[in-house]
Amino acid sequence: MIKNSEKKDSDLKDWEKFLEEPGKIYNKDNDEAADLNSNKKFRFDFHGYSIEKANSTIDKIIWKCYENGVHQILVITGKGIHSKNESNVFTSSEYNKLKNTIPLFIKNKPELASKIKNITTAPNEQGGEGALIINLKKPTK
Repeated sequence: MIKNSEKKDSDLKDWEKFLEEPGKIYNKDNDEAADLNSNKKFRFDFHGYSIEKANSTIDKIIWKCYENGVHQILVITGKGIHSKNESNVFTSSEYNKLKNTIPLFIKNKPELASKIKNITTAPNEQGGEGALIINLKKPTK
Protein backbone atom coordinates (compact mmCIF):
# COMPACT_ATOMS: atom_id res chain seq x y z
CA MET A 1 0.00 0.00 0.00
CA ILE A 2 1.35 3.44 -0.95
CA LYS A 3 1.29 6.11 1.68
CA ASN A 4 -0.40 9.41 0.86
CA SER A 5 2.83 11.37 1.21
CA GLU A 6 4.62 9.02 -1.24
CA LYS A 7 1.72 9.38 -3.69
CA LYS A 8 1.85 13.16 -3.47
CA ASP A 9 5.62 13.24 -4.01
CA SER A 10 5.27 11.09 -7.11
CA ASP A 11 2.43 13.23 -8.46
CA LEU A 12 4.41 16.40 -7.76
CA LYS A 13 7.44 15.03 -9.63
CA ASP A 14 5.24 14.05 -12.61
CA TRP A 15 3.68 17.51 -12.66
CA GLU A 16 7.07 19.25 -12.51
CA LYS A 17 8.35 17.04 -15.34
CA PHE A 18 5.31 17.93 -17.43
CA LEU A 19 5.87 21.65 -16.82
CA GLU A 20 9.48 21.30 -17.98
CA GLU A 21 8.53 19.47 -21.21
CA PRO A 22 5.01 20.52 -22.25
CA GLY A 23 5.82 20.08 -25.97
CA LYS A 24 5.07 16.37 -25.88
CA ILE A 25 1.35 16.98 -25.38
CA TYR A 26 -0.75 17.32 -28.54
CA ASN A 27 -2.33 20.75 -28.82
CA LYS A 28 -5.49 20.50 -30.89
CA ASP A 29 -5.78 24.29 -31.04
CA ASN A 30 -2.61 24.44 -33.17
CA ASP A 31 -4.07 22.11 -35.77
CA GLU A 32 -6.08 24.60 -37.82
CA ALA A 33 -6.69 22.34 -40.78
CA ALA A 34 -7.54 19.19 -38.87
CA ASP A 35 -9.48 16.78 -41.03
CA LEU A 36 -11.23 14.43 -38.66
CA ASN A 37 -11.94 11.99 -41.48
CA SER A 38 -8.36 11.84 -42.80
CA ASN A 39 -7.78 8.43 -41.22
CA LYS A 40 -11.04 6.86 -42.29
CA LYS A 41 -10.40 3.66 -44.19
CA PHE A 42 -12.61 0.77 -45.24
CA ARG A 43 -11.66 -2.83 -46.04
CA PHE A 44 -13.71 -5.42 -47.91
CA ASP A 45 -12.85 -8.98 -48.93
CA PHE A 46 -14.29 -10.17 -52.26
CA HIS A 47 -13.05 -13.77 -52.09
CA GLY A 48 -15.77 -16.02 -53.45
CA TYR A 49 -17.68 -13.24 -55.23
CA SER A 50 -18.72 -13.55 -58.86
CA ILE A 51 -17.77 -10.67 -61.16
CA GLU A 52 -21.38 -9.46 -61.31
CA LYS A 53 -21.84 -9.57 -57.53
CA ALA A 54 -18.48 -7.89 -56.95
CA ASN A 55 -19.33 -5.06 -59.38
CA SER A 56 -22.66 -4.46 -57.71
CA THR A 57 -21.07 -4.50 -54.27
CA ILE A 58 -18.13 -2.23 -55.11
CA ASP A 59 -20.58 0.29 -56.57
CA LYS A 60 -22.46 0.44 -53.25
CA ILE A 61 -19.25 0.49 -51.19
CA ILE A 62 -17.76 3.41 -53.12
CA TRP A 63 -20.92 5.50 -52.82
CA LYS A 64 -21.31 4.79 -49.09
CA CYS A 65 -17.64 5.48 -48.37
CA TYR A 66 -17.68 8.68 -50.41
CA GLU A 67 -20.80 9.93 -48.61
CA ASN A 68 -19.30 9.10 -45.20
CA GLY A 69 -15.94 10.77 -45.81
CA VAL A 70 -13.90 7.58 -46.05
CA HIS A 71 -10.80 8.38 -48.07
CA GLN A 72 -9.39 4.93 -48.78
CA ILE A 73 -10.85 1.50 -49.56
CA LEU A 74 -8.75 -1.65 -49.37
CA VAL A 75 -10.33 -4.17 -51.74
CA ILE A 76 -9.16 -7.74 -51.22
CA THR A 77 -9.70 -9.54 -54.53
CA GLY A 78 -7.28 -12.42 -54.34
CA LYS A 79 -4.88 -13.11 -57.18
CA GLY A 80 -7.36 -15.05 -59.26
CA ILE A 81 -5.31 -18.23 -59.30
CA HIS A 82 -8.37 -20.30 -58.36
CA SER A 83 -10.68 -18.80 -61.01
CA LYS A 84 -12.82 -21.53 -62.53
CA ASN A 85 -12.88 -20.02 -66.02
CA GLU A 86 -9.22 -20.75 -66.86
CA SER A 87 -10.09 -23.74 -69.04
CA ASN A 88 -12.89 -21.95 -70.94
CA VAL A 89 -11.46 -20.84 -74.32
CA PHE A 90 -14.28 -18.31 -74.73
CA THR A 91 -13.32 -16.23 -71.70
CA SER A 92 -10.41 -13.88 -71.21
CA SER A 93 -7.82 -15.05 -68.73
CA GLU A 94 -7.18 -11.40 -67.83
CA TYR A 95 -10.77 -10.22 -67.46
CA ASN A 96 -12.16 -13.12 -65.49
CA LYS A 97 -10.31 -11.99 -62.35
CA LEU A 98 -11.72 -9.44 -59.93
CA LYS A 99 -8.38 -7.66 -59.57
CA ASN A 100 -8.74 -6.66 -63.24
CA THR A 101 -12.50 -6.34 -63.61
CA ILE A 102 -13.19 -4.06 -60.63
CA PRO A 103 -11.01 -1.18 -61.93
CA LEU A 104 -12.49 -1.65 -65.42
CA PHE A 105 -16.03 -1.60 -64.01
CA ILE A 106 -15.30 1.66 -62.16
CA LYS A 107 -13.64 3.23 -65.22
CA ASN A 108 -16.70 2.45 -67.35
CA LYS A 109 -19.10 4.16 -64.93
CA PRO A 110 -18.29 7.89 -65.24
CA GLU A 111 -20.40 8.93 -62.25
CA LEU A 112 -18.62 6.38 -60.06
CA ALA A 113 -15.19 7.11 -61.57
CA SER A 114 -15.64 10.80 -60.74
CA LYS A 115 -15.41 9.91 -57.02
CA ILE A 116 -12.06 8.12 -57.44
CA LYS A 117 -8.68 9.78 -57.07
CA ASN A 118 -6.76 6.65 -58.12
CA ILE A 119 -6.64 2.87 -57.92
CA THR A 120 -3.37 1.11 -57.17
CA THR A 121 -2.12 -2.35 -56.32
CA ALA A 122 -1.82 -2.67 -52.56
CA PRO A 123 1.60 -2.91 -50.93
CA ASN A 124 2.67 -6.44 -49.99
CA GLU A 125 1.76 -6.03 -46.31
CA GLN A 126 -1.84 -5.22 -47.33
CA GLY A 127 -2.29 -7.96 -49.91
CA GLY A 128 0.05 -7.07 -52.77
CA GLU A 129 -1.11 -8.43 -56.13
CA GLY A 130 -4.26 -9.78 -54.47
CA ALA A 131 -5.57 -6.41 -53.31
CA LEU A 132 -6.38 -2.95 -54.61
CA ILE A 133 -6.33 0.39 -52.88
CA ILE A 134 -9.02 2.80 -54.06
CA ASN A 135 -8.33 6.37 -52.98
CA LEU A 136 -11.44 8.52 -53.00
CA LYS A 137 -11.74 12.20 -53.67
CA LYS A 138 -13.07 14.45 -50.91
CA PRO A 139 -16.84 14.90 -51.15
CA THR A 140 -17.97 18.24 -52.53
CA LYS A 141 -20.35 20.07 -50.28
